Amino acid sequence: MGPMGKALLIVIGVVLLVYAIFDLLATPKEQVRALPKIVWFVLLFVPYVGALLWIFMGHARQAPPPRQRGAGGWPPPGPRGPDDDPDYLRGL
Repeated sequence: MGPMGKALLIVIGVVLLVYAIFDLLATPKEQVRALPKIVWFVLLFVPYVGALLWIFMGHARQAPPPRQRGAGGWPPPGPRGPDDDPDYLRGL
């Protein structure tokens, strides 16, 4: 592996570490799984493995909220302009 390959591995490792640190700090302690936050913080400094463990196993991912459906199963209509709103036009 040449010098560019080694540099790329170092950059990837640093990016993973920085992302994992900020993600750990932003995650509420109620959502941290398996270990206390301080232990996760120490584990992050195990190259690659610590950050990847945190990303995939360290905290509970919240499921996105279910999409609300309007009449007929279609999503509810988005915002309308005033010229499309019959109630607004009646008031003119």
